[in-house]
Amino acid sequence: MDSLPTTTKSDRRWRSKNLQTSKPSLVMAFFSCLAWLYVAGRLWQDAENRTLLTNLLKTNSAQRPKVLSVEDKLAVLGCKDLERRIVEAEMELTLAKSQGYLKNQLPQSKSASGKKLLAVIGVYTGFGSRLNRNVCRGSWMPKGDALKKLEERGIVIRFVIGRSANRGDSLDRNIDEENRSTGDFLILEGHEEAQEELPKKAKFFFSTAVQNWDADFYVKVDDQINLDLEGLIGLLERRRDQASAYIGCMKSGDVVTEEGKQWYEPDWWKFGDEKSYFRHAAAPLIILSKNWAQYININSASLKTYAHDDTSIGSWMMGVQATYIDDNRLCCSSIKQDKVCSLA
Repeated sequence: MDSLPTTTKSDRRWRSKNLQTSKPSLVMAFFSCLAWLYVAGRLWQDAENRTLLTNLLKTNSAQRPKVLSVEDKLAVLGCKDLERRIVEAEMELTLAKSQGYLKNQLPQSKSASGKKLLAVIGVYTGFGSRLNRNVCRGSWMPKGDALKKLEERGIVIRFVIGRSANRGDSLDRNIDEENRSTGDFLILEGHEEAQEELPKKAKFFFSTAVQNWDADFYVKVDDQINLDLEGLIGLLERRRDQASAYIGCMKSGDVVTEEGKQWYEPDWWKFGDEKSYFRHAAAPLIILSKNWAQYININSASLKTYAHDDTSIGSWMMGVQATYIDDNRLCCSSIKQDKVCSLA
């Protein structure tokens, strides 16, 4: 008779232990599956998002207008050819000026005797300087018929002024009215009268003066000085044979580099480590021979201006074979007895 299988006490303990350890494993496997599904879902979602964003970027890029470079814009607008023609026209104009062909140029005035003028004296003035002008007219500057007689001697004197920024306003009208009464203005129609535009005023004055009057010298004078007119005429007559003269009270000085201070020079960094100006004639009285007035007229479009008119003119003279004449009689602030000018 077969005996029934029996289990020992040790077998039952082993099976019980095996069942207990398999339950946590199943739970861990279940949670692992859930975690895997979650991660896979997120990866799939991220992939879908990236695909969607890529498609949107492509669509927007196709619809967005092309960003044109400066060269593209010039080509589209036809400005490259226009720019070339402007440069060519400027070169032709410069050549024409140098050869004496100046379009719409007024015939150059001479003295009543038909002789070449000795000098054209431009007295710089401004809209608010009528009192200074009256002082000049009442002291060293002739008026009316006396002014015309002086021109017969070869000396032309004019107050030099530009136009208001608001063309035709009361400032312009007042100057026009004063000029109708006195007839002693040279009005620079193309120049805007302003303190910061003084360096450009030098270009306009010398260019306009040399186009309108044929003289040996062109003189810039400030309206704040008292001028010994006969002394100046004598000085110029003795220098008449010097065709390349640059005459004045020569000076140099430190370049002001701090913005906001008087005489500040925005281009201070161009003057080297020492920050010192080159030698130049002081602003109150500057004399140029006809050669250099013509030079300014011909090259006015390309001449660099600095913060002040005297240093600007001095920089132009540095580039040519000018004869520097330092005459201390033209130092208006000095105390010399025989000086030609003095501060008012």
